[in-house]
Amino acid sequence: MKNLADVIEQWILHQMASEQDEIIILRRNEMAEELACAPSQITYVLSTRFTIERGFIVESRRGSGGFVRIARIPVQTIVYQDAANQINESISLEEVKVIVARLRSHNLMTNREAALVCKCFAMLYDQIPPRERVPLLKSLLMTLASQNEG
Repeated sequence: MKNLADVIEQWILHQMASEQDEIIILRRNEMAEELACAPSQITYVLSTRFTIERGFIVESRRGSGGFVRIARIPVQTIVYQDAANQINESISLEEVKVIVARLRSHNLMTNREAALVCKCFAMLYDQIPPRERVPLLKSLLMTLASQNEG
């Protein structure tokens, strides 16, 4: 027999599966009524099973007009965003290459793409000062993320 948290999670995932854009807006009290549970149990499931690490963004607004908005974000976007957030003016080319290697090891780019990205980054390091280089490096990584979503 499934526990209540599993039932709530499956119910929410089923609702998401029926949506085209991977975003759903739910009312916590209506969910609690339908699932015969307390709203706090729904809050628990949202906070433990619908996390950024699992590929979800949850926005919750309480009160009479309150709602819960759940959006699914591709895991690779999270990984690329994390990689981009590590880039700053003091990061070395070798540290950037380690980031690229990590993306490659997670199968988020091919060997060929990794080689091209490393070469591109090396050229940026040779030609552009750090302050101007950082946004370019981040932009290149996020462009890769958007190409991998499909």
